[in-house]
Amino acid sequence: MNKLIVFTGGGTAGHVYPGLSVAESLQAKDSEIRILWIGSDKGMEKPIVEGAGIEFIGIPSGKLRRYFSLKNVTDIFRIAAGFFKAGALMNKYKPDLIFSKGGFVSVPPVAAAGFRKIPVITHESDVTPGLATRINKRFSDDILVSYAGTANYFPGYNVIVSGNPVRAAIFNADSANGRRLSGAGKRKIIFVIGGSQGALQVNHLVEELLPWLTENFFVIHQTGKHPYDGETGAFYRRMEYIGDELPDLMAAADLIISRAGASTLWETAALGKPSILIPLGTGASRGDQSRNAESFREAGASVVLEGAVTAEQLKNEIDRLMSNDTMRDHMGRAALKIVNGSPADFIAEHIIKRLR
Repeated sequence: MNKLIVFTGGGTAGHVYPGLSVAESLQAKDSEIRILWIGSDKGMEKPIVEGAGIEFIGIPSGKLRRYFSLKNVTDIFRIAAGFFKAGALMNKYKPDLIFSKGGFVSVPPVAAAGFRKIPVITHESDVTPGLATRINKRFSDDILVSYAGTANYFPGYNVIVSGNPVRAAIFNADSANGRRLSGAGKRKIIFVIGGSQGALQVNHLVEELLPWLTENFFVIHQTGKHPYDGETGAFYRRMEYIGDELPDLMAAADLIISRAGASTLWETAALGKPSILIPLGTGASRGDQSRNAESFREAGASVVLEGAVTAEQLKNEIDRLMSNDTMRDHMGRAALKIVNGSPADFIAEHIIKRLR
């Protein structure tokens, strides 16, 4: 097809890995499609994108905060610089289409493309759209959403329910290899992940329960850059960040404990895993994780603990689920129904249709 598609998005792995899964599917379907990724020049996406073999260009980016902060002042200049550079890149590369995975860095490229009549497809991972998506919608030809209810936020726009893209490595995960990598032996595995940067609340709860957890289970815990000087033991594997091993380790898990970021949720669902969700509350976010978690609870795939969760609450839920194989199996089957195929392939096919 010999077309250039610019992907844009970043800030967290949740804006990067779903985009990469779409890029992977696109290149598998048409090797002549060229992909260029525009992200933040100070973000965490550059090594991830380049590690996937995709060309990356960084632009200045600032956060669009809806509360008072002195950083709003300095970020105005970074945002303005980002718009200028994004416009220059559009003029230089003249892409055939823009695919936005969200995050504040996506706004300048999407706006620059919109002003130049370059087709834009925007994808929203969460139940409730973030500020970047609500800005990007004005320049978008199509808005893809993960949940049917999200369409209600975009009246008058061309909205398509696509699901949230999940990378092929998740669908191809090897649970036996994950168990071998973990060193868990015959113990049941609890996999704890707070997102790519960890989650302090979740980390503290696990640390408080660690003696009980390691007495009964094998725990794999992605902590982020969270300092911990306590005892670890033979049945606790603490990792700051899990890279290529993550799909297999998740596949080996009997139960997953996590926040309710969209990417982790959909990867958990694609693997058919039961989960305990501890969403980030409205005091630290716009409430998107709570709504994501509620959708999984309604589907019967997850147990949700919200607010000032205590270690005792978490322990009771872990004990209830881990002592009931039938319940976990039922939750896992409910999770699989949420994904229903490959959203990445669906989106890739839609992009190809748009290019024709």
